[in-house]
Amino acid sequence: MIFRYARHTQNLEKLIYFYTSVLEFEVIGRFEEHNGYEGIFLGKAGENWHLEFTQDGNLPDSKFDDDDILVFYPETLEEFQKILANLEHFKVPTLTPKNPYWKENGICFEDCDHYKIIISDLRITK
Repeated sequence: MIFRYARHTQNLEKLIYFYTSVLEFEVIGRFEEHNGYEGIFLGKAGENWHLEFTQDGNLPDSKFDDDDILVFYPETLEEFQKILANLEHFKVPTLTPKNPYWKENGICFEDCDHYKIIISDLRITK
């Protein structure tokens, strides 16, 4: 099964910069002028998932709260440490997650749309 998480934004270029710089995701594809939308697919080569961000002339009407989180598990300690270094380099503040589990098992921060992200590797954090 292939997984895609799609989200509407009015900050497409900022999101591209954030996810490609901080998390080092790759641009897998993009489209323009598709029924009034432009969009981007971001992820990691060879994986069976990706994020899709779309933008048009309408403001997003997203409803999310502090328990709506994207969680990523780096596969190596090196990858985990690289993300932590990127968070520091790009001055991305870490946050205290609402869920106590993530307080103990992850690093929480948010993208420019204020969506929460957790970086966790149970092999690393335990």
